[in-house]
Amino acid sequence: MNTTFLFALYALTLVLVTLVSGIIPLAIHAHGRRIEVLLSFSAGVMLGAAFFQMTPEAIHIGGLKALTFVLVGALTMFLLERFVVTHVCEEPPKDCDAHDHASFGIVAFLGLSIHTLFDGVALGSSFTAGIGVSVFLAIAAHKIPASLALGSILAHAGYRRRTALLLLFVFALTIPLGAGLYFLADNLLNGARVTAWALAFSAGTFLYLALADLLPQVHRKVGMRWRTNLALLGGVFAMYAMRFLSGDHVHH
Repeated sequence: MNTTFLFALYALTLVLVTLVSGIIPLAIHAHGRRIEVLLSFSAGVMLGAAFFQMTPEAIHIGGLKALTFVLVGALTMFLLERFVVTHVCEEPPKDCDAHDHASFGIVAFLGLSIHTLFDGVALGSSFTAGIGVSVFLAIAAHKIPASLALGSILAHAGYRRRTALLLLFVFALTIPLGAGLYFLADNLLNGARVTAWALAFSAGTFLYLALADLLPQVHRKVGMRWRTNLALLGGVFAMYAMRFLSGDHVHH
């Protein structure tokens, strides 16, 4: 089969998987207790991706110096929320309003999109290395929980369905965009170094979003500790399991 056609087929499939997975939380009108479980799972996905996939791969590619960009990513999200958008539920719970949650939806969208962009880079580089099938399967499996996470966050933030669908569509398109950027930059830049730094930066954004935004909201709810804790661990375990779909390294 023609390599260009096969790559286009893989990219289109990943876009569809991302969209369908992200739409599920919107379609079921997740709210109340259901949304708290999904948010807890989302936090687990972000923590697991940061610790088991993104940071180890950044170190594998760029060495320990790449860890600096984990801190840069976390601080960037903090400053973005502090000076550009409002931190989610910065006030006491009774004072939280839809504007705060809407701001959080944008921040989560940006953080997840950064990571998805480099899933596209991974897909492009895997075709160059001749391992496109295994990396495609790994990314497809990874996009399901990540898209569920974003869809859950957008539902919780109170976005209108049309706006949420638009954000999910843009989020899905970052996969072929990342692949295209890789092909353009492959012969121009030190791709390995740039990829390592970007993966570490994205890991920092995930850690900040999970620890500073998602989990504090979950902890404010009482009476659901077992469900939310199991959902959190489920998200972490899902990301740990994803490591083995491509021999521990997804981003080559």
